[in-house]
Parts: sequence; C-alpha cells; structure tokens
Amino acid sequence: MTGVQTCALPISAPFATIQRAQRAVAPGDTVIIRGGVYRMRPDQIAREERIFAYVTLLDRSGEPGRPIRYRAAPGETPVFDFTDVRPPGRRVHAFRVIGSWLHLEGFEVIGVQVTITGHTQSIGFDNQGSHNVYERLSVHDGMAIGFWIGNGAHNLVLNCDAYRNHDTVSENRRGGNTDGFGFHGPRDSVGNVFRGCRAWFNSDDGFDFINSGEAAVAEDCWAFYNGFSPRFEPLADGNGFKAGGHAGTPVARLPNPIPRHVVRGCLAVRNKANGFYANHHIGGVDFIHNSAARNRANFNLLGRQPDNRTDVPGYGHRVLNNLGFAGGAEVAQIDAAACEVRGNSWQLSFAPEAKDFAGVDESVLTAARRADGSLPEIPFLRLAPDSRLIDQGVDAGRPFRGGAPDPGAFESEAEKTRR
Repeated sequence: MTGVQTCALPISAPFATIQRAQRAVAPGDTVIIRGGVYRMRPDQIAREERIFAYVTLLDRSGEPGRPIRYRAAPGETPVFDFTDVRPPGRRVHAFRVIGSWLHLEGFEVIGVQVTITGHTQSIGFDNQGSHNVYERLSVHDGMAIGFWIGNGAHNLVLNCDAYRNHDTVSENRRGGNTDGFGFHGPRDSVGNVFRGCRAWFNSDDGFDFINSGEAAVAEDCWAFYNGFSPRFEPLADGNGFKAGGHAGTPVARLPNPIPRHVVRGCLAVRNKANGFYANHHIGGVDFIHNSAARNRANFNLLGRQPDNRTDVPGYGHRVLNNLGFAGGAEVAQIDAAACEVRGNSWQLSFAPEAKDFAGVDESVLTAARRADGSLPEIPFLRLAPDSRLIDQGVDAGRPFRGGAPDPGAFESEAEKTRR
C-alpha cells in the first residue's frame, strides 16, 4: 500500500497526498509516507501565481521543540515523480516550503520539468521558512535545482543528494541555472547550513551561494562532475563550490556588510571548472580543511574590488589546511599577501602524489550512504599511513590527532608524530 498517514490515523486509511495530510496536522505531529512511486499530476498543483507553479505547498508551521515531520516509513523509500507536471509558462517548484519548524526526511524527487524556453529555473525543494530540516532527501534525474534556500534563517540541509539534473529546455539547453544546492537568501537569512551533502552531474554548479545577503556554511559536503553530463559532455559553469559573488549588482544594492561564507571539510573532484571558487567575491571567504582533485583549478580565489566591477586576485580570504591534487592549477587568482594562507599543500616543498593517499579511484564517490544517512567511508584522498602530508597543517579549530592537523578534508586515523 502506498499513501500518506499521520500517526493518529490507522495505516489502512492513508491520505493520498502530502498536501492533503498537511490539512490534518498540528505542531508535534508526524506524517508517515509509505514507500513506492507517487506519479504527480498537473491537477495536484497546490497553487499557481505569477510565473510559478507550486505543486506541494507546505505552509503550516510547527513550533520550537514541536516540529511537524514528514518522513518515510522505516525501511521504505517514497519517490515523487514530477515528469507529468508541465504547466505551460510556469516555473515548477516540486516542494515549496514557506512554513517553519518542519522536518522532511527520507524521500526522493525525480523528473521535475522546465517548460519555459527563456531564462528560467525549476526547483526541487524551495525553502522560504525558518528552522527547517531537510534530511536524507534526494533530487535527481530532472531539470531542476535540487535544494534552494531563497529565504529564512537557521535551516539545515543534512545528508542530501542532488544529481543528474540538467535543464534541456531553456535558453541554450546547457542547463546554466541547474545547480545541486543553492543559497540566495536576503538580509537576515542567517544561520543556514549544508552538511554532509553530495552534488554530481548537475549541469551548472554543485553548490552556489551567489547573490546572498547573509553568510552560509557548506560543511563536509562533496561536489564532483558538475558542469558535465553523465557522458562527460561539457554543459554550463561547472564549479564544485561557488562560494559568493554578487554578479552585476549595483554598489548601492549590495549587502552591508558583504557576507563571509564558510566552506569547511569539503571535497571537490573533476568539476568542469573550479573545485572551490570565490566567484568575484568582494572581501573574503573561509576555505578551511578542503580537498580538491582534478579540477581545472582546484582553488580559484578570484575577487572583485568594492565597485563590484573590477576583478582582482582574491583578498581577505582565510585559506587554511587545504589540499590540492592533480589540478590544472592548484591555486589561482589569489593575493596571498592580502589573505591568511597557511597549512595548504601547495605551500609545501613537495607536490602530493598518488602514493600519499589510501586511494585515488573516483568511482567510490557515488557509493551508498551509511545506514544513518551520513556520507560513505571511502579511501579516496584519505592519507596513506606513511603519507608525507601527515601533520603538515596548522591548528584551524578542528579536532586532530598527532602533533598537528593534516591538510585536507580527512584527518588521518594513523598514529602520528610531528614530521
């Protein structure tokens, strides 16, 4: 049996849709979603306004300590298929979340469509509320941005995946707006975090924080193969982590202060362009304990003067304990004298080699997550027991073993002494 039930209802009488279940819930309630494929229909669009079609609209809120939960039944995987939802001239938002204190967990969204041929975008999960948690969700094999925080504060996107998303309809069909994860909130949208998430084979960027009014955090996330199709055909921008920038925003409309994003403990592999990219950001970004391999530039810290017109090598960044391997360039577009740059692999007297790592086979990046939803334990870019990189970092506030931290996203588990 498929269907949606609240904990107060017998399993023999489920609601047909999440939209219907929402009408019955109150703070503290849990909606259980049975496994199976839910083929969404055009007549299930909850609201159409201006150019938007909100298919599932969650506008009822929980309370502090009493969230409303929408979660998969234990051991089951609900899949919401939006392939047939193609309202002409509308941007499709599969889940529009304007309520607060909500927790969504354990289901998949596939097949979200684009119907507009001009500049546009569709979205899998569109967050507008605050204190929401998105956990163990995935958006894949569609045309939409996976997860978008457009407003709201203190939201957490935890252990989620966005992959194989490519808008083949709008503009030049290269999918230039289809990112895996995006944060683009205005002023006061503080405290938003992406943790333990993966983005791969999205036609634009893996993670994109452009045009943000406040700072966001990407922590322990992976981005690989973005900007490519699954056949490695080049598509749109293709940055792993695009951590800032305000495009052509006039100076009078820029946020004050300019937000300082944090990218920490993350991994970027073989993206079409840059692994970690400051994207013309005015001022600094914190890049701490990240690993990058086989990107065009593993770390590109390109900045922009306060006029938001003149590009310059990046300044004001904190660049600590990062590791680059086999990039077209390890680091580019940085004014090192105007940044804090310490403990990074490119500052050592040797270049990392394959022998320094437990593994360099990328195929493990898409391995299944662990039972609790956390990222898989893989050997890729973890340091070998005799790696020359062990203990070559500086104390940047993260726990470490031995005499000093290791550069990169993964701290060695070997017994260590300072080298």
